[in-house]
Parts: sequence; structure tokens; C-alpha cells
Amino acid sequence: MTPANNEIKRHDPSDIRIHWFNAACWLVLLVSGLGLIKNDKLNPLGAWLPDVLRALFGGGSAGGAVLLVLHEVVGVVWLVGIVIYMGVNAGGTRFFLREIFSLRPGDFTWMVRKMLRMTVGGGGELPPQGYYNMGQKAFAQASVLGGIAIGATGMILLASDKILPASVVWLVGWAVTLHYLAVGLVFAGLLVHIYMAAISPEEKPGFRSMFTGTVPRDYARHHHGLWVDALDKGEPGAK
Repeated sequence: MTPANNEIKRHDPSDIRIHWFNAACWLVLLVSGLGLIKNDKLNPLGAWLPDVLRALFGGGSAGGAVLLVLHEVVGVVWLVGIVIYMGVNAGGTRFFLREIFSLRPGDFTWMVRKMLRMTVGGGGELPPQGYYNMGQKAFAQASVLGGIAIGATGMILLASDKILPASVVWLVGWAVTLHYLAVGLVFAGLLVHIYMAAISPEEKPGFRSMFTGTVPRDYARHHHGLWVDALDKGEPGAK
């Protein structure tokens, strides 16, 4: 904490870097992935995005091939970057996984009341939350599990036309299905995450913390009271 401005440290520099690295990779992968779906009935954006991207990269099948290479390269870079981060910041990785998969009394109530506040208003007082609130935990859980599925199926698809024999065509078929299902799951959560983090007025300090690394103490007390209590008590692992 910095007494001069009453700010509390929220994120390490490595956490901020991996957050924006992840966001940048996801943006490129999502756009290029949608651009690879050359089927008006399956592509939620219709034909215009695939046509525009293929034209941008040379047009026709050649443009599609370049787009596929871009998607594959960024996908590999994303996976390698995540693995490197986990190795360099093993402690931060353990803290993150422990927090998002640890459910506390009041988490379900927080989720229900928060949804009521966002839709019909009211809902009652929100139970105190830890380092992550239940909404953040739900998105993080979907991102971790979905990311594992996306990475694993993506590697299968990458290998499908290079080293995998024709006898495992069934595996490739399942990989395609699971790949798109996992992307859809994470993207749905991402839309809510973007709204809550970058658009919702009451969450603006949390959004700014992904640049500065700190949040105001009163914001932290209101939104993450259990975490602030643990910090004040000097509990080990409170970050």
C-alpha cells in the first residue's frame, strides 16, 4: 500500500503483462478463426468477415491459407507464452488457480444477488468476497478449462494435416467440434467480463488496476473485503 494516495497493490507487473498478452492473442485468434469459417450458415458473422480477411491476405484460397498460418502461429505463440509465464511465475499461477477454484460460503448468494442487481435491481447486500469475486471466479474457471480444451484440440488440428495418419480422422472431427464449443463458451464469458471490467462504472478502478497494478483501498474494501481483511492481518498467501 502507498500511504500517500491510499492505494493497495493488486497485480504484479507479470500478471498485467500476461493479461494483455492473453487479450491480444485472443483477439487475433478469434478474428482469424471466424475468418476461416467459409460457410454462411455456420459463421455467426456471415460471409463478409471471411471475404474481407481473405482479400486482405491475397484473396481466394491463397488468402485463406495465409489466414490459417496466421491463426496457427499465434495459437502456438499463445500456448508457449502461457507455459513460460507459468514456469517463471509459478507462485502467482498457484495463487490464481487456488483462488478461482476455492468456493467460499456466500459465493453463490453473491452471484444470485449480483445478477438481480444487474437485471431487475435490488437483490440485497452482497456478501463479502476474497481476491476474486464469484463472477470473476466463474469467468476464470471457464477460461482455464476452456483454454485447456482449445489448446489441446488446436494442437490436434495443427498436427492433423502434417503428422497424424488418416486412421485418426475421427479424432480430428471431435477436435473440431470441441474446439468451437470451447471457444463459444469462453467468448460468452468474455463478453460479460469486458462489460463488467471496462464498461460498468463501479468496476472502473478494477479495470485501471490492469494498467497501474493498484486499486483504491475503499474500492478494495467494498468489493473484496475478505482479501483486505487478510492483508491487514498479514495472513500468508494473501498476496
